[in-house]
Amino acid sequence: MTGTPERIGRYTVAKELGSGGMGEVYLAYTPGGDPVAVKVIRSDKLDPLTRARFEKEALIARTVIGTNRVARFLDADPFADRPWLAMEYVAGHTLLAYVDQGGVLPLPLVASLGALLAEGLAAVHAAGLIHRDLKPQNVIMGKEGPMIIDFGLGAFTDAAKESLSHSGMIIGTVRCMPPEQAGGNPKVTPAADVYALGTVLLYAAARHYPYDGATWEAVAVQVTNPDIGPNLKAVPEGLKPLISSMLAHAPESRPTLEAVAEECQKLVKSAGLTPADARLALIARTTVDGAPDAAKGPLSASFEKLLEERASDTGPDSPLDGLRADAETSEPETGDAEQKEQAPTSAEPVVSLKAESRPRDAGERPPASKRVADELRAEYAADAEL
Repeated sequence: MTGTPERIGRYTVAKELGSGGMGEVYLAYTPGGDPVAVKVIRSDKLDPLTRARFEKEALIARTVIGTNRVARFLDADPFADRPWLAMEYVAGHTLLAYVDQGGVLPLPLVASLGALLAEGLAAVHAAGLIHRDLKPQNVIMGKEGPMIIDFGLGAFTDAAKESLSHSGMIIGTVRCMPPEQAGGNPKVTPAADVYALGTVLLYAAARHYPYDGATWEAVAVQVTNPDIGPNLKAVPEGLKPLISSMLAHAPESRPTLEAVAEECQKLVKSAGLTPADARLALIARTTVDGAPDAAKGPLSASFEKLLEERASDTGPDSPLDGLRADAETSEPETGDAEQKEQAPTSAEPVVSLKAESRPRDAGERPPASKRVADELRAEYAADAEL
């Protein structure tokens, strides 16, 4: 993408927050003035199957509830020229930036971090999603504690191995991948997120990854070799058994997220803290100079004018409106046998992907309010006693 776009969907763009292997992230505002984070996907990540998987995962991502540890998924357009998704904007440093600048966390706070993130991932899994790309860069240390971001991008993280060679930032992702994913297997299970959480806790405790190397290939060779154990140097002794079990080579040998959370809570209590006190201590430690908040920066006069022009516009319905989760999957016709072999597994939640249910222009589908009204009319007509 050349330059900063003025608008993405119904959101008015203020500034770029960052860029990386997946695309660019922008601070943007709703017509009413709420800040959101909008990620635009790189064009070389696109193909019909990936768009369809993104559509499926975006639909499901809107159903994640029961946790304060995951940035809310707001909206997406899988079939834009460049797909985008809008997430709740969370102010704060990434865990990576905090550890690199402020140093490692003490054992009780790493345990608190683990318990909180395990709860967040459990909510994602309960909705039928797998994050697939959890890493220190995807954990924001905000004023309410750690928050997981980018969980709606799982469709893009099962790319072919050769795509991992794009940019140095991608190597960080390989360092946090479990062996089954680093080996090119797209059919990962929730155990993949347990492994990735182990790498996050390792980085928080020791400021390094389980495996390292000069190139992504060198890292991947180590990760996928069952005879090479993870580097646990500088990890406090009390944490080593837990992190070691989370980094087990075989998925079935890793603990469940519930077991991870329970062990983390035991470590917190053994340090003489309650889980609530440990969370407050973690927040105080990681936001000591305040959580950086791009949304509080001064806006230019031209942007203020642009925002005012949009203030009375509620915007079009979400591009996801009119789509729904079904019990059957119908893959798009790509004519590519290799792509069809990488279709989502039966263990993953499924969504109807029929071409006729995915209009590319939001204007082609009826507004959500009309659709709901029609459904209500049909129900009342079907039962005269209502």
